[in-house]
Amino acid sequence: MSGPPLTLGTAGHIDHGKTALIGSLTGTDTDRLPQERARGISIELGYAELELPSGRRLSVVDVPGHERFVRAMVAGATGIDMYLMTVAADDGVMPQTREHAAVLRALAVDRGVVAVTKADLSDAGPAVDQIGELMPAAGAVIPVSARTGEGLERLREAIDEIASHAPSRSQAPGPARLHIDRVFTVRGAGTVVTGTLWSGTITRGEELTLLPQGLRARVRGLQIHDRPVELAPAGQRVAVNLSGALILGLLTGLALGQDQALLAGTAAVGSYTTFSTWMFETERLAEERQRGKVAANVIASLVLGVAAAALGRMIGTQL
Repeated sequence: MSGPPLTLGTAGHIDHGKTALIGSLTGTDTDRLPQERARGISIELGYAELELPSGRRLSVVDVPGHERFVRAMVAGATGIDMYLMTVAADDGVMPQTREHAAVLRALAVDRGVVAVTKADLSDAGPAVDQIGELMPAAGAVIPVSARTGEGLERLREAIDEIASHAPSRSQAPGPARLHIDRVFTVRGAGTVVTGTLWSGTITRGEELTLLPQGLRARVRGLQIHDRPVELAPAGQRVAVNLSGALILGLLTGLALGQDQALLAGTAAVGSYTTFSTWMFETERLAEERQRGKVAANVIASLVLGVAAAALGRMIGTQL
């Protein structure tokens, strides 16, 4: 059994077991950089594929939890449909728990579950109570242990249940739009870009536009979680092998799409509502900062990152 594509994103304080939990659920270590493994913390976004009890497969984006990397967290969260928040049983709710919860609210990512990690080390009860206050709308709060396997099956089932009711981006009309978050070269293949496909469908052999430069590139190949495909619908992680353009200087943050209309003035329609929502959230966070609840850097990250994400979502809605 399978369903339309969806992307699940992690959230939570540093050392609350996000990467270890994803490793136990998927068999993939999302810390791919040597410095990440040496230091024992996530620095860049990580990616995996999660198979659920129903047979459905979700793309997973694993985000860093350190306060210095909150911008990376915002970048990863902008493309997700559901969240998996982690809170360690022995720590409870911590500063980056609150920050990441604020980012999820600002991005209107309201479907997800909370895993109380390290349940084999401490009583999960106090953390569960704190989560109830911070995230009362969470679909489920489940004590788990990546080390012993406690609660992992319940967690998979809870994610599966929420995914069964979540709308997929693949079901919405619009041109293909992928925001690039990785660029690398494969010997014998050339340049590959990856990202979460926000809308539309990419087909092998078609021509796309790199924005804002306006360069044209042909899709030489497509992969979804290391599997070659001829067609990739929205709502999941996609790797695109490009040819036929001046690829030198490609950077993360650029957009790959089917039409120059991705930057058209149609974005002005509805901008007031989007901007007002974002400003309200930013002002609320500033008030919490004064009370010592939210670190200053998340304010800056939301000003820069969430505004860009809101603009991207708004453009997609209007096309």
